[in-house]
Amino acid sequence: MKHSEFIAKRVGQKADGGAEAPALRGRIGKVCGILLLLISPAASQTPTCATCHAKIAQAYAKTGMARSFYKPKSIQPTRFYHKLSDTWYAMEERSGQYYQRRWRIGYDGKETEVQEQHIDYVMGSGNHVRTYLTRTERGALIELPLAWYSENGGTWAMNPGHDRDYALPPRAVAYECMFCHNSYPEIPLGHEEPGSEPLYTGELPQGIDCQRCHGSGADHVRMAQTAGAKVEDIRKAIVNPARLSRDRQLEVCMQCHLETTSLQLPHSIVKYGRSPFSYRPGEPLGSFMLFFDHAPGTKYKDDFEIAHSAYRLRKSKCFLGSQMTCLTCHDPHDVPRGAEARAHYNGVCGNCHQSLAAQHPKATDCVACHMPKRRTQDVIQAVMTDHYIQRRPPAGDLLAPLSERAEFDRKQYTGEVVPYSPVPLPATPENALYLAVAQVTQKSNLKAGLPRLAAEIEKQKPARPEFYVELGEGYLTAHNPRAAVSVLDEALRREPNSPVALLDLASALTEAGDTKRATEILNRGVKAVPNDPLLWYQLGLAGSDVAAVEKAVALDPGMADAYNLLGTLLADKGDFDRAMTAWRNALRVEPGMPDAQGNLAHLLAARRDLPQAEYYFARAIRLKPNDADMRVNYAVTLAGLNKFAEAQTQAEAAVRADSKSADAHNFLGSLLARKGEADSALHEFLEAVRLRPDFSLAHLNAAGILAAKGDTAAARSHLQKAAADSDPAIRQRAQQLLR
Repeated sequence: MKHSEFIAKRVGQKADGGAEAPALRGRIGKVCGILLLLISPAASQTPTCATCHAKIAQAYAKTGMARSFYKPKSIQPTRFYHKLSDTWYAMEERSGQYYQRRWRIGYDGKETEVQEQHIDYVMGSGNHVRTYLTRTERGALIELPLAWYSENGGTWAMNPGHDRDYALPPRAVAYECMFCHNSYPEIPLGHEEPGSEPLYTGELPQGIDCQRCHGSGADHVRMAQTAGAKVEDIRKAIVNPARLSRDRQLEVCMQCHLETTSLQLPHSIVKYGRSPFSYRPGEPLGSFMLFFDHAPGTKYKDDFEIAHSAYRLRKSKCFLGSQMTCLTCHDPHDVPRGAEARAHYNGVCGNCHQSLAAQHPKATDCVACHMPKRRTQDVIQAVMTDHYIQRRPPAGDLLAPLSERAEFDRKQYTGEVVPYSPVPLPATPENALYLAVAQVTQKSNLKAGLPRLAAEIEKQKPARPEFYVELGEGYLTAHNPRAAVSVLDEALRREPNSPVALLDLASALTEAGDTKRATEILNRGVKAVPNDPLLWYQLGLAGSDVAAVEKAVALDPGMADAYNLLGTLLADKGDFDRAMTAWRNALRVEPGMPDAQGNLAHLLAARRDLPQAEYYFARAIRLKPNDADMRVNYAVTLAGLNKFAEAQTQAEAAVRADSKSADAHNFLGSLLARKGEADSALHEFLEAVRLRPDFSLAHLNAAGILAAKGDTAAARSHLQKAAADSDPAIRQRAQQLLR
């Protein structure tokens, strides 16, 4: 598995077309970005600034930006049942501490898969939403599944991506999310590389402060405290967005309020070598990140999403035909509300459209008609102002309820990824590389993008390792591990201790069959980066090493994949009690993990706890319907419970899922034989031995029917093959029938 797959899973990406794995591929932070960009940046007001700018500071403290990231001071206790996933949630307060609790009701009617996490921060002012975060010992911020929305006076509902028919694990808050909801949080050394695990150190700032829009104030303060300093010099010592050129002024807002799409694309790429929080107002935004969009004319061209304010505004004729900026309408220090807001914004419209007043209908609320509030497609509980200024509002009920869109899991965009900002994208060699990366990094244009990126790298031989990592991950996605090995070796030549490149290279080597070198690379990785749980997990996977996987879950107890692997390795060693504990831990973290459900069901069935095994098999099959082996074992369990009709249904489904499954054909034959359908049963047994000529049990089953039909020669042939089996029970039964 690629490093970005691990990280993407932790920050909520979606799986490649399957419900069983909620997140694979692409740089971090898409779904997380969806919700958290809704909530607007947060602020702990800088006391130094407030000393001279008390009135501004006082007004700003009431804005959504100033209140969107903070430590909780109170919470509304609640219980919430999510019907789609059959999961319960609760918000609780105990002794001044706040918790979000999640559980399900098990087959026995008792609580199971209980997870309780402390709420350390709230992200969101409450103007639209509040989402709740816990901070792990490693310094990760984890977004909890249940959120509060302001709609209808306040409602509880799932965070984006969680409103589905299975429970996802809580997910990590990516740097992309915190970039737009905080000031300048500190991150540990070695975690600035694209694809790194998002971790935060020290005390987190509680919000967007003055410097996010004005830059560092140190020189400004020193100048203000210098005797005899001129007012103009004091003002020049800090960035005032109102004094910037139109483009630079817009970019101060666009750094957070522009996202072309929250779907996989990518919508932007932070330039390699730039720290995730290194943008400073006044510099060209294009020197920090490049924005991309779907090709013109796609079905996404009229989408309305949560972070679309700047994107939609830039489509408007009002914007295109004037010099307006965000500051034309908005004072970020003081946001009007209610009647005052209507008067203010309509007044702004009137500044440019005075001549229309006599011709216009009597309605005086320009914004309500020309910038109507709409339900967003990616955060379906949120209603926002559409900043696309249109002559007439779109048709239909703009506030009608929506379902989470299918593109979260399937039908993702495939096609050209085009530059959005800066546009035109300067035709530099570096930009040619980034444009090629944009085609492959989230698979939008993988087939055409891989040779394009490979050609650019061959032509330019860039010094930065990230370009090679992207190409290597693209090759892994395209199931070409040998090509991936070559370019990932190049990445490591440029950055020998990159955990991203080390893990990707180990994955490529494993897929290419070179497990020996893969293990060497991983051992090198854990020596260089001993606290990276992903490297330990992959080392355990490559070498079937229980101790390495235990190290991974000790470092990160939120790794459901690692718990599932640990259970498998322990079961292989015969340690079934610990295996069961590991699989239950996997489901405590990720209740919708079908592999862990199936593994637990297998063990329960082996221990003759058939009712509980049936419960877990049913859950696993619902999420992973095309797993023939799991369906066969489910059928065996059902037969053990004397539910033969249901067992036959599962066996038939197993055959449909995998017509080459000898086990499925054999067990279906057994069920048909039990019903007296000898001819149909024989057909299944013969198909099983055709698929697996040494399948002794199927030979034995076929011989029984052939003997009953009087075809002793054919029966003897099958019995002779069964009599050579290593299983003493089958061998003894075959020899007995031969005698």
